Amino acid sequence: MFVVISSVLIHQPIKRVFEFMTMPVNDSSWQYGTLATALVNGADMAVGTAFRSIGHLLGNRNLGTFEVTHYEPNSAYGYRSLSGPLQSQSAYSFDAEKSGTRVTITTHIRAVELARVQVGLLQKQLKKQLKENLTLLKNNLETERAKI
Repeated sequence: MFVVISSVLIHQPIKRVFEFMTMPVNDSSWQYGTLATALVNGADMAVGTAFRSIGHLLGNRNLGTFEVTHYEPNSAYGYRSLSGPLQSQSAYSFDAEKSGTRVTITTHIRAVELARVQVGLLQKQLKKQLKENLTLLKNNLETERAKI
């Protein structure tokens, strides 16, 4: 098991950032390797809502199902994996700062279908990827390319 944490300041109001990041349909616009994400049940985000994501991990195409575990508008959002090659739990926090919104993502990961040698590579790759994802998110939201 390992933990990946990254944070970024986005020069946009907290409501805009929160709404964008908690709409799974937007995932592919800021998460490298994510091809598509869609809700499985329900039309609104809430604790218990499930979503599926198709993406690439270490060169392999994967389908994962996730369940929202925490949903506090404009403050916190979290989900856990129900299927896929990784057991993970992610927590997003949203904090208002003078010039925008501070987003911090903390992900606890347990690789259940990977050889021990690959886990070190996975940890390094996911740390880099999370930082790149937040940079892409920041750029999208600050240049008004993001649609809510």
